[in-house]
Amino acid sequence: MSQESEHGKWTVSSSDESTEENDNAEKPSTSSLSCSGLRYPCSEVRKIAHKRKVCPVEFNDKSFSTVISPAKKQRTSQEGLGWCLSSSDEEPESDSQSKCVPKEAVKEEKLQDFVPEKQPLQRCGVNELSVSPKSEEHYMVPSEGQDTWDLLNGGNPFRFFVTKVNGIKSKYNSGALHIKDILSPLFGTLVSSAQFNYCIDVEWLIKQYPLEFRKKPLLIVHGEKRESKAELHAQANPYENVRLCQAKLDIAFGTHHTKMMLLLYEEGLRVVIHTSNLIEDDWDQKTQGIWLSPLYPRLPHGTSGSAGESITNFKSDLINYLMAYNSPTLKEWADIIQEHDLSETRVYLLGSTPGRYQGNQKEKWGHFRLRKLLREYTSPIPAQESWPVIGQFSSIGSMGADQSKWLCSEFQESLVALGSSMKTVAKPDVPVHLIYPTVDNVRQSLEGYPAGGSLPYSVQTAQKQLWLHSYFHKWSAETSGRSHAMPHIKTYMRTSPDFQKISWFLVTSANLSKAAWGALEKNGTQLMIRSYELGVLFLPSAFGLDAGYFHVKKKMFSGSNEPVTAFPVPYDLPPEPYGSKDRPWIWNIPYTRAPDTHGNMWVPS
Repeated sequence: MSQESEHGKWTVSSSDESTEENDNAEKPSTSSLSCSGLRYPCSEVRKIAHKRKVCPVEFNDKSFSTVISPAKKQRTSQEGLGWCLSSSDEEPESDSQSKCVPKEAVKEEKLQDFVPEKQPLQRCGVNELSVSPKSEEHYMVPSEGQDTWDLLNGGNPFRFFVTKVNGIKSKYNSGALHIKDILSPLFGTLVSSAQFNYCIDVEWLIKQYPLEFRKKPLLIVHGEKRESKAELHAQANPYENVRLCQAKLDIAFGTHHTKMMLLLYEEGLRVVIHTSNLIEDDWDQKTQGIWLSPLYPRLPHGTSGSAGESITNFKSDLINYLMAYNSPTLKEWADIIQEHDLSETRVYLLGSTPGRYQGNQKEKWGHFRLRKLLREYTSPIPAQESWPVIGQFSSIGSMGADQSKWLCSEFQESLVALGSSMKTVAKPDVPVHLIYPTVDNVRQSLEGYPAGGSLPYSVQTAQKQLWLHSYFHKWSAETSGRSHAMPHIKTYMRTSPDFQKISWFLVTSANLSKAAWGALEKNGTQLMIRSYELGVLFLPSAFGLDAGYFHVKKKMFSGSNEPVTAFPVPYDLPPEPYGSKDRPWIWNIPYTRAPDTHGNMWVPS
């Protein structure tokens, strides 16, 4: 069934009937694309985005008719065959099989229905703010030559960074890092390293290491299976120093989505927790987040097992996370961490690991871990019960038939948890602001429509949760000069009503999905998590702030006289709600009514 929208005519073709996507469900696919040129396993949407970069569809009617015709034929041949939703966010009928349903005719509705017209902004139900539109940013190629050593020692107590972006003014890359900066000899003399990630281009990754480190032992921790695992092994085969470690994924639709580097130096150890896949596109023109640890010195020989712990218990939590893989190879890295002094760490580790957890085990991982940390280490501020929560992410899973099924019940209860003296209740008047790019955000980005390859929200998921879109806010980062670098970063926080203070901030690999954060089962007695995720939580108490909040840094890269403890939020506050004509980016439908910044259309076929 075809549909008409302001973005052009579209059909649910075979590419639309593939797996539902959340970024942590960028389900690996080995299908080949004639012009993709990709040498590594990745998701279908990433392959299509790469194809559209190499073989763009220019903005004109002739190109559109040429490309769409095969898709129409393909759709016709699929009539009556049924289709299968196999996402890590889709609730399976059983753990061992995907949820297969008969193919239904898509309702003839306009794409405008994906955001209810004039719908009030939601705080799990209340009208909220209005902000005027912002102007376009001018792009310039960044200059090279930033001293990364000065960057690490330049008054950044949070050690939170964004990635460099190619194509913006150089001043907006001040204080930003590229992977080559992180792996630079300036940070230490590398002995060996471990890379945990979802999508990995081994050849590209090796080239990011300095020449003198390219033959040092490298462990790659991944979640690939079957054909995509074979592809990864073929990639790694030419490099004798590379070992692979497959993360166990025993629950259907789970992914290994954690993004972490363990860097062992002659001088000590460094931990890097970030949001980028190990592929070139993720380090080029996207907004990504990085937490870079201090250099951890080696403890004296014979030191007791509890030595070198931080006030945040980061050391033991990181070791416990590695041990959850149940891998002898990662036990070696746990032992290395045990031998180092991590006492200078000021962040809390917040991870997810696949499993079903009951009793006290429920609080080890996922959103219940966040709930526990907020209860134990935050101090309530007057009227803080009504402070808004913000979620910002690059993909979305199935939330259920309405907000009460997960978002505004168990998940919100964790986001609004306060000190232990306060009862944790999901307040109906707590504003919930969800930041996710619009179609125009993507169209006007540095990459153009192919930027949507890292925003894999599918039409199948969107059609089932139109209610969610009334919570949406645009991606905007003008104050940091990065509005046109699409976000692959994922952040969550709680802010004051005037958006000048935040009581906590989390940067993580976890998108807005039950697979990543966990969902309750068995009448709330069991938390089920499908995927591996990892992030770090910033709490004021760990930075010696008795007030219970961070001030928000007004300009992320400014040299102003803002306090060193002002937190650098990587996008604009207050968030700007979708307008009546704004639509969330959905990857598997065409956009043909307006060209992107490269003069092209988006035709995902």
